[in-house]
Amino acid sequence: MRSRGSWKIRILIGLAIVAFAFIQKCSNKEENPYTGRVQHINMTPEQEIAIGLQSAPEIAQQHGGLYPDERMQALVDAVGQKLVQNSVARETPYEYDFHLLADDRTINAFALPGGQCFITYALFEQLNEAQLAGVLGHEIGHVIGRHSAERIAESSFWKTVTMGATVGADAGGIVGSIGQNTLLKNGRGDELESDDLGVLLMMQSGYDPYEMIKVMEILKAAAGPNRVPEFQSTHPDPENRIERIREAIEKYRGR
Repeated sequence: MRSRGSWKIRILIGLAIVAFAFIQKCSNKEENPYTGRVQHINMTPEQEIAIGLQSAPEIAQQHGGLYPDERMQALVDAVGQKLVQNSVARETPYEYDFHLLADDRTINAFALPGGQCFITYALFEQLNEAQLAGVLGHEIGHVIGRHSAERIAESSFWKTVTMGATVGADAGGIVGSIGQNTLLKNGRGDELESDDLGVLLMMQSGYDPYEMIKVMEILKAAAGPNRVPEFQSTHPDPENRIERIREAIEKYRGR
């Protein structure tokens, strides 16, 4: 009898934890004023900035540190700030910094929450200024879209659900796998949203948005027949992105 009662208590606790996770998720929804999309966010912009600033040095170290040529870094800064000052990014509460990484083997670019944006030299050296603007605009799009904050909230939600399932029925592995699939799916959607925002930022800053298509062609060529660069590892296929970029160009050209 005691064993059966203990089992029932575990089930009730597990259900309570899962219910708490869903209630918290529903209560933390807000509309992004720059994209119009309703998101599940559990942190402030100030917290996003703090996370980005704290993580930036370690991220740079993982890619061999910063590129030593100050002229190259100055170009990255100039293009990045031009995009910010001439677009909706200027209205956001984030602190944008642009970093050229010394890594000359990994074709990659990424952004941390709060405005820390990175591009490796391996990708940078293949781009002209407008194409660089396309890459940096895409990364600014991740910041504006609050994609990292959204993933952090989603991860926190699934960890809580997993804990509840583990307490109640030892099914954490199943729930955990659902969470990973959800995060991956959202990540792919984030890339398309960032491409769209990148096109907008390019056009607002006077860059030819069709250069973004050439960036996709560069990434596709770099992948070769078999190898997939890290920049593409969680991204939609370049051909699909090109089609969506063309649609974005037409959409914003009509404004």
